[in-house]
Amino acid sequence: MPDTTPAITKAEKLNTLYLQSKDCLQCSLGSTRTNFVFGEGNPEAKIVIIGEAPGAEEDRLGRPFVGRSGQLLDKILAAIGFSRDDVFICNIVKCRPPGNRNPQKDEIRSCLPWLEMQLKAIEPKVLLLLGRVAANTLFENNESMGSMRGRILTWKGYDVVVTYHPAALLRNPNWKYPCWDDVRMLKAQYEKLMKEEQG
Repeated sequence: MPDTTPAITKAEKLNTLYLQSKDCLQCSLGSTRTNFVFGEGNPEAKIVIIGEAPGAEEDRLGRPFVGRSGQLLDKILAAIGFSRDDVFICNIVKCRPPGNRNPQKDEIRSCLPWLEMQLKAIEPKVLLLLGRVAANTLFENNESMGSMRGRILTWKGYDVVVTYHPAALLRNPNWKYPCWDDVRMLKAQYEKLMKEEQG
């Protein structure tokens, strides 16, 4: 007999994952957060954008990239023809580290499986890593931004582009030019992969 069970959509997979993860207390950040910041966007997204951790505004609202750096990210996406509705945006850790410090190794270790399950549910084509902390974490290295950006990298089968975190761009406006190069490369890689998929 044929299997008549309806296929679970990516949105349903993400929602189930959210319900499983939203009360997580596997590290100390769980007890200091205001809101768990799961991530948001298109469950069918071909591009997933990954930062390091929520900041104060994200913690307050439970949404990723909603402060000044989020507004800049929206502009960066618009410049290459995307909106938040086209991508999925999340962070390596889902709870704000106190004082916006970098996430610690045990916090990353506790949270990384949630990110990997998000990616498995969404099945994107390309990852955009924002900032050195996100890139160093996934690639398990201590390399500089200069050595990681400007080329297509690979992580666990995903094509990856590394660029500056929007918060860093607000502090260093001269980095906006190399960031523009990076996101144009992201767009070109996305278009190439979509063309290959369509045969």
